[in-house]
Amino acid sequence: MNSKITLIVVQGVILFPALLWKVYQLTRAPGDVARWMVTACLACFAAAYPLGLLAGDVNQPDPGRIVPLLFQHIFLCGLVFSLACFFLFSALPAARARRRALLEAVPLGAAILVMATVTVLMPDVPPAQYPRAGVSLFYLAADLYLTYGIASACFFARRYARGAAPRLARGLSVASLGFAIGAVGGATLIAVVLVHWAGAAIPWLLVQATVWLVFPSAILLVVGLSYPGVATRLAAGRVWWQHLRTYHRLRPLWTKLHEAFPEDALSRTPLSRWRDALSVLGVHRRYYRRVIECRDGLVRISPYVARLDGPLPDRLTEALRAHARREPVPEEPMPIALPDGASLDDDARELVTLSQSLAGPAEASRPARAAGRPVSRRAR
Repeated sequence: MNSKITLIVVQGVILFPALLWKVYQLTRAPGDVARWMVTACLACFAAAYPLGLLAGDVNQPDPGRIVPLLFQHIFLCGLVFSLACFFLFSALPAARARRRALLEAVPLGAAILVMATVTVLMPDVPPAQYPRAGVSLFYLAADLYLTYGIASACFFARRYARGAAPRLARGLSVASLGFAIGAVGGATLIAVVLVHWAGAAIPWLLVQATVWLVFPSAILLVVGLSYPGVATRLAAGRVWWQHLRTYHRLRPLWTKLHEAFPEDALSRTPLSRWRDALSVLGVHRRYYRRVIECRDGLVRISPYVARLDGPLPDRLTEALRAHARREPVPEEPMPIALPDGASLDDDARELVTLSQSLAGPAEASRPARAAGRPVSRRAR
């Protein structure tokens, strides 16, 4: 497999999952014009991909079959136009963005008109016998528009990244690097076409430079445009995992309190122990419920704890026994295992500390950590 085919395969592996991800995001926010433009950009790229393979494994200025080549380049031009619209609708008011988009459509229409005219006038002969002037004009129209559009997108991306949120800024920085490399690659393609049209020999190094500039730039473009969404989902995945771990680490404390106060359960249809241990659905909801149920149980048992001395885990265990014996409530409630902060996650970390101290020796010997950070020792 040569280097060009390898790069094409890498493109496809990155491109199509990115397109599916953007389509999924679009279904969740169908009114987002900028997201429509990014999705259209990746859709044009995906449509151009098989057409390029159908046209044949060729390098400019060698022609492929002209009809698939025409549609491939129309979609590539549509990709660049969608990028321009993405930045326009992201950075400008809607009315002004529409006016600028109409202006950007003029060079797009001119490039497509030239390519379509060349395709219609091209004789029905094998690609190797196509007239040099027609092939050169076709590629020149496409390359000039693509280079102009990519250079403009690079400028827009760098400008827009300066005021964007951190994740979007990083994605745009990667995409702008791809745009910059692509613009240089486009310039080399224009040079190749002009040299060919003049009838001179094309240096082999110049042809290889176009491959190693254009294809990596496309990969960086896809990665940059996909980065903000992927990074957001990865961050959400980390939170999901932290909540799942905390939920299970609260089980010793929750079990004791639930046995004492079953009426405090927020869910009237509790899962079996095995389903509870294996289920990965509704993690955030179950996490919030367990933290709230543990805190409610501690408030209710705290009057029994207040009259006892010693470490909190021992006092809590003895208080639960006193409650089970139906002893009268001795005093007013008292604070137990108060967190350092005011958030629910801070509360969860403090409750995990207490829960770990109530667990068996194997679990209690582990560092009591929740949500990826050390927990406070105030509960002990």
